[in-house]
Amino acid sequence: MSKTIAHNPPIASFIVRILSYAGNSKILTQSEIKDKPLSNKDSFVWEIGVPLPGKFIIDIEFLDLKTTCPKGGEAGSIWPSGFMQQRQNAAALESLGRMIREDIYTDITINVNSEGNIRAHRAVLSSQSSVFRSMFSHNVKETDLSTINITDMSIQSFQTFINFLYGNVNDEEFLMHRLDLLHAADKYDIYELREACQKSLQEDIDPKNVLERLQIASLYQLTTLKFSCMQYLVKFGKIYDIQGDLSSFLQTADRDLICEVFNEILDAWKK
Repeated sequence: MSKTIAHNPPIASFIVRILSYAGNSKILTQSEIKDKPLSNKDSFVWEIGVPLPGKFIIDIEFLDLKTTCPKGGEAGSIWPSGFMQQRQNAAALESLGRMIREDIYTDITINVNSEGNIRAHRAVLSSQSSVFRSMFSHNVKETDLSTINITDMSIQSFQTFINFLYGNVNDEEFLMHRLDLLHAADKYDIYELREACQKSLQEDIDPKNVLERLQIASLYQLTTLKFSCMQYLVKFGKIYDIQGDLSSFLQTADRDLICEVFNEILDAWKK
């Protein structure tokens, strides 16, 4: 270690955890250490008040790392501006996700289509959805029984919905269930989920799904998705590639939507 570092050791804030070796790496114990000088002259002792299994994982999450100027002055973080906020947000999401994964103080049971049930937290659901907030704050059956019965989604789709609310959803499950998630976003008035579904549905429009996407956009009043579908059909001329699907669309789609499509075509011809 150089003389500069020896006299001005970095100052770290971190969380040290003991995780179970098997299963889902459940946290057995953890402590947050703030502003600890990292010097090779000093040892770090962490007293643990819980029994440990034969195998375990030690996990260290650095929260901040500061250095001091050799000439003196206040210690400053070596990480760029905004980095700490990003780490704090990530840590908060991880904690929220762990609450649902490890069933920590859940207080509501959601029965889904007789397929099974999911445990959750009233406070989390209420903070994300005005519909849930109203449901739990009024004298309704769900309040008395601490249960919700869901009949319009599969348990896989609803689990993905819950995962989204807890910041715990992955890309694969989101794509697989995004139409059901859009339905849930509309039903429970969750703007962020609605916009996430709309953006995702925009990204992979093709000749096989464009008319379905257009009808979805019309049903849920997704103006950006609707515009993208219209552009794809009319401006890019893809309407000529889907004659078979167009015939079925004209027989089953909403009359107002059909009129909008033809008006777009007429406007394009005039230009």
